[in-house]
Amino acid sequence: MSLSINTNTSEMIALQTLDATQTSLSNTENAVSTGKSVATAADGPAAFGIAQQMSGNIAGQTAVNSGLSFAAQVVSGTSDAANQIITLLQSVQHAVTNLGNDSGSPTSLGQDATEITGYLAQIDTIARNATFNGVNLLAGSTTDGSGITSQTLNYVTGLQGDTQSVSGFNSMISKDMSGATSTGTASLSLSEALGLAVGGSAGGNATANVFVSFNPTSGTGAFTGTFGNSAGIASTGVAMMITQVQDAITAMTNVTSTLGNASNLIASMTTYGTTVSDDLTAGVGALTDANMAAESAQLTSLQTKQSLAIKSLTIANGQSQNILQLFQ
Repeated sequence: MSLSINTNTSEMIALQTLDATQTSLSNTENAVSTGKSVATAADGPAAFGIAQQMSGNIAGQTAVNSGLSFAAQVVSGTSDAANQIITLLQSVQHAVTNLGNDSGSPTSLGQDATEITGYLAQIDTIARNATFNGVNLLAGSTTDGSGITSQTLNYVTGLQGDTQSVSGFNSMISKDMSGATSTGTASLSLSEALGLAVGGSAGGNATANVFVSFNPTSGTGAFTGTFGNSAGIASTGVAMMITQVQDAITAMTNVTSTLGNASNLIASMTTYGTTVSDDLTAGVGALTDANMAAESAQLTSLQTKQSLAIKSLTIANGQSQNILQLFQ
């Protein structure tokens, strides 16, 4: 190789080597700092594109999981309210059964009537307050000023937009109860939908219980006559009243069964949703995450190569100075 002051091939080779090492070192340092081997599309177009699609699915699944969590709270809260209502209905059954014991005392019968109406008011209050972010599955109206905006719970169960719903129970109860005065319009207070109250409204409590005008001679579901007369509290009449309350308990038990099934479905989909989210996260990691052990070893190697390249460039730059010795 000839010595030239115009062309230093050794310097060019050393500089090329240093530039290549610097580029590799920069990529490795970026991988180490971000933890990703594919941080941008330039690092791997195909892997980056697939990872972005999977990241979108992760975001979608997160929304699904959040919706399932809300649905679980609505179902759980409604179930708690329904169980409390069943407890109150059991108290109503006790009070109705006790009418036979108080048949000879108008004062006691009046107290019994007040007690029963009080229980029904509690039922209406609990049903109205079982509202979660505007969703209420027990109340009878969305226009009663109590903050209820929907009587149906809708929730997404999967990434493809599959949905499930739990319909409000008021209309179902009012249609199925033999003593109800509605045909499934969901416009009554819950105690009235259960066939136990009169004079109520969807946004308020019942003003009276149906037993104040119960006449057993008119047949099931006919409430005429006067509460407290000898016919109204005869053994046959009390038995029919008890049956009416038992039917209401059965209706609320059916509600809790439906809520239990919904709760099991939501729990199952929540578990599955968590698994899907974890799998997607692992998939994105497999495509983009850097092997930190390998990157660490690569970083050490490139730093050594960088030092050697700089040393080589320094030596190559010094060759032109050696030419001066030829002219001494």
